[in-house]
Amino acid sequence: MPIVPVAGLFETHLTVLVLERSIGFYRDVVGLPLARRVPDRGAAFHWIGGPGQAMLGLWSIGTSPLHLRLHTAFRVSLADAVAAIPALKRAGITPRAGDGREIAEPMVLGWMPAATVYFDDPDGHSLEYLAMLDAPPRPDLGILPLSTWRATISPPRA
Repeated sequence: MPIVPVAGLFETHLTVLVLERSIGFYRDVVGLPLARRVPDRGAAFHWIGGPGQAMLGLWSIGTSPLHLRLHTAFRVSLADAVAAIPALKRAGITPRAGDGREIAEPMVLGWMPAATVYFDDPDGHSLEYLAMLDAPPRPDLGILPLSTWRATISPPRA
């Protein structure tokens, strides 16, 4: 029995080299509204899913030689995961699979199942759009393109 049952994740934080560049990326490319800037702390916070639902904190490390590559996944609809591929390309961002190769459609993680699109932020952090699929998990299928998943789950009728 847990001490306190966890209902969900409220916030996550990333370190960034150039705070203003990252604020613009998360606001203008990812579409997260800026909640607050804290200039004296070199920080900014963006709402995820609207005010009070979840939050992303960005913390400037300035000229520090230290850098971590972290990962954050954003829950999206399946339609938005599909639309993310051309939208990312128009923004000059390469959509990728979890293994780093460029993709033309979302990849499905059969064990969840979820459709995913990975991409990098300006600091090299790994970001992901993830859409849970309304189907039973199929871990036996591994990771496969969405079109293959659809054909496997709902094969065409003769």
